[in-house]
Amino acid sequence: MTDTYTPPKVWTWDAANGGEFASINRPIAGATHDKDLPVGKHPIQLYSLATPNGVKVTILLEELLAVGHSGAEYDAWLVRINKGDQFGSGFVEVNPNSKIPAMMDRSSETPTRVFESGSILLYLAEKFGDFMPTDPAGRVEAMNWLFWQMGSAPYLGGGFGHFYAYAPEKFEYPIDRFSMEAKRQLDVLDRHLADNEWFAGGEYSIADIAIWSWYGQLVLGRLYNAAEFLDVASYTNVVRWAKAIDARPAVTRGMMVNRAMGDDLSKQLHERHDASDFETKTQDKLQK
Repeated sequence: MTDTYTPPKVWTWDAANGGEFASINRPIAGATHDKDLPVGKHPIQLYSLATPNGVKVTILLEELLAVGHSGAEYDAWLVRINKGDQFGSGFVEVNPNSKIPAMMDRSSETPTRVFESGSILLYLAEKFGDFMPTDPAGRVEAMNWLFWQMGSAPYLGGGFGHFYAYAPEKFEYPIDRFSMEAKRQLDVLDRHLADNEWFAGGEYSIADIAIWSWYGQLVLGRLYNAAEFLDVASYTNVVRWAKAIDARPAVTRGMMVNRAMGDDLSKQLHERHDASDFETKTQDKLQK
């Protein structure tokens, strides 16, 4: 880096200085426009987009349905964050932080709002009594890794991903700084998985779903076009674990829901209101 930046005494917002996401980033909260959220036929209403945080919830919902929890049927509505849907008044009522995913559970007389992906995973696991170890030691281990992911992924996404893939200019210092941290995190995961099949030990849980949605996709080459740069293949235990989760049918379905990016339209199901939506999508693909 050759230019030196001297911070002013008081920072002021330059709306044009934000790179690819300048149009949706701002230093204040709250709604920018009035817009009610749609409500479908199921008690669980999800408002999301298939980002790494978004797919955590759709994967878990599909996993719950796959093992027989019919109460996990859900409507998934697309929130286009690049167009500012998350700043509509209805969405802000569900999540005052204006981030996806956000969920309403209307199964009781007073609907329950749930926001933050980790909170939604924990809420659903406890509601249906699945994908969370029941023994105290296993539960604590799953919680350890769930909260590890929530605290660590911002360094991967907002740190490494931003400066490596999205910043308007590439600077060596921040890329080096966050590459080091991303690789340190991958090493943490690889060392644990050397002795454990899953993050809570012998049981696939919401901890695996949360971590896979970020780090599993990273080592599978789906994030930031950075697999070679970070030498992800060297983390052999993480790769083994990531491939095992990727092969699960519920994960394949969950990854499709609320997906509205990329060129492969066969992998995109913008809204999901019934399990038959996947069958319709498959038929559409076969007819093309």
